[in-house]
Amino acid sequence: MATPTDVTNRQDFVLLFDVTDGNPNGDPDAGNLPRVDPETMQGLVTDVAIKRKVRDFVDLARGDEGRFKIYIQAGGPALNTIHERAYTSLGLKSTGTKQAKGDVDHARQWMCENFYDIRTFGAVMTTGVNCGQVRGPVQVTFARSIDRILPFDLSITRVAVTRAEDAAVVTADDGTTGGKQTEMGRKAIVPYGLYRAHGFFNPHFAAATGVTGEDLALFWQALELMWDQDHSAARGEMRCRGLYVFSHDSSLGNAASHRLFDLIATPPSTVEAPRKFADYTVAAPPAGPLDALGFPGVTLTRLVG
Repeated sequence: MATPTDVTNRQDFVLLFDVTDGNPNGDPDAGNLPRVDPETMQGLVTDVAIKRKVRDFVDLARGDEGRFKIYIQAGGPALNTIHERAYTSLGLKSTGTKQAKGDVDHARQWMCENFYDIRTFGAVMTTGVNCGQVRGPVQVTFARSIDRILPFDLSITRVAVTRAEDAAVVTADDGTTGGKQTEMGRKAIVPYGLYRAHGFFNPHFAAATGVTGEDLALFWQALELMWDQDHSAARGEMRCRGLYVFSHDSSLGNAASHRLFDLIATPPSTVEAPRKFADYTVAAPPAGPLDALGFPGVTLTRLVG
């Protein structure tokens, strides 16, 4: 079945991904331990972390093309500097908080046309150089693990010493010599976790930001492939395990999203300590129209899974 690229109608989706021996999203308020719901001990991955991976994938895949630049990126120019580019390109002068509404509207449109993540996810650009606000058509929830997780905080040893004075060999009064040979560190991991997130595409906002079918196809591609471009020693192995897209044949939608999400069943594992995807059973309807299930006007596309 073809990739859903209709930007005139509503779409909802379910994303499944897992992690093995890694930290999918560290919490800086908890010593960078994997995020958890303290009441249920289910693992959490923020929407911001998921969007970061999408941004990085798009930048790698299409970042050298004008329409696919990324606005929010690590080590990039200051945001006001980027906003200035909009005003310069349009031949306008920035006056900060006193900017004319028409100028802000033109600047906002320029930013949407040139930055993929702005027209897709939205942005608040009402800083010193005012480019307005954009409400993006694509929104993603926090991801939550199916089962509770048990974060490990492990000790690791590094043979390279940081400071020269620590590594220097000194002689003690009793004649023994020594110097610091190793340093200790910490590494937080989740042995295994299967996570589920939900997402939404709003065609009304897409019309305002200029999202195209090409943009939407790139987003689906990113959700499937971005994990292989994001490997690091901290994240272990992360993989997309399911991507299910519900496409409506109207802009307002033909069914409530939560009822559609219930069609993708991800019950807790029956294994006491799940350590692989095969320890779970994911049940989903066959791809195609869902009329027979009581959802006329909705089609399911199984991009992964």
